[in-house]
Amino acid sequence: MKITQQDMARLLEIDPRTLRNWRKDKPFLYEIVMKGFAFDEIVESSKESYEKALSIKEKFELKNKL
Repeated sequence: MKITQQDMARLLEIDPRTLRNWRKDKPFLYEIVMKGFAFDEIVESSKESYEKALSIKEKFELKNKL
């Protein structure tokens, strides 16, 4: 699930306008914040992929035991 800038602002406990201002006035800070959120999305996606792979592995192992 892609997080919106509104959600990001809420999580950071700032006004969404602050985030937009950072993008314009403090691009390095904005970039760091965006990279942090992107990293969280990648970790969550990887976790979901791992869990799906584990589920498939478990189903395969059950079929081999029968």
